[in-house]
Amino acid sequence: MVTYADAATLPLKNTGQIRLYDLEDFKAMHKAGQLTATCLDELASLVKPGATTQEIDDYVYDFAMSHGALPATLNYRGYTKSSCTSLNHVVCHGIPNDKPMREGDIINIDVTLIVDGWHGDSSRMYPVGRIKRAAERLIDVTHESLMRGIAAARPGNTTGDIGAAIQEFVEAERCSVVRDFCGHGVGRLFHDTPNILHYGRPGDGVELKPGMIFTIEPMVNLGRPHVKVLSDGWTAVTRDRSLSAQFEHTVGITPDGCEVFTYSPTGMDKPGF
Repeated sequence: MVTYADAATLPLKNTGQIRLYDLEDFKAMHKAGQLTATCLDELASLVKPGATTQEIDDYVYDFAMSHGALPATLNYRGYTKSSCTSLNHVVCHGIPNDKPMREGDIINIDVTLIVDGWHGDSSRMYPVGRIKRAAERLIDVTHESLMRGIAAARPGNTTGDIGAAIQEFVEAERCSVVRDFCGHGVGRLFHDTPNILHYGRPGDGVELKPGMIFTIEPMVNLGRPHVKVLSDGWTAVTRDRSLSAQFEHTVGITPDGCEVFTYSPTGMDKPGF
């Protein structure tokens, strides 16, 4: 049975309890989330044919260092990069490298910056030059599914309401929701309780209460939902090699809805910006 506890009373490890943060914590998360969003805004100019994902990763590292932050993924469980860069049929956790991007690619860039001990976690999709209509539509569907999940994130609802809102929309658009990965509690810890599934039934899961902070990050495939992890132990790809897309925001439950900490200050987190 899941229990809730004042975040200030819990140790900095995943105890299986859901942390409830206070107003000052929300302000700290807003600061971290906005720095991550600004970093993602600035990466847009680097996403172009001929550029490499390693150049993107180098920029993330330099950006973090110049703003007194740390990339959360760097040396996390043996991961050696400052970001995840997932191209085309890569679902998530793509590892930056020196291979040039090509016209028509789509890429998800996932960045988590630690600011004063708080984790701002967000990802978004970028087109590499001109992309096909099918890829453009997938990006639109994925972003809209995230926004529907966010709309369901309010007190009295459950984590199942979030998943159901995402799944219902995605499947109506003849796409599929990845089951193997999910959103997660976040704050002082990078990954915490609860898990946020992007599929499910209304009313299932745990009740949402003010003070909860977590990510919503649906991964949506043009084909079937099945994925496999490559031999590097990180890179997850679609089994049928269909295109995949993802958007992610960090949100906090408030007394009357939720606050999104990672919205772009310039609106660049929306498709087609």
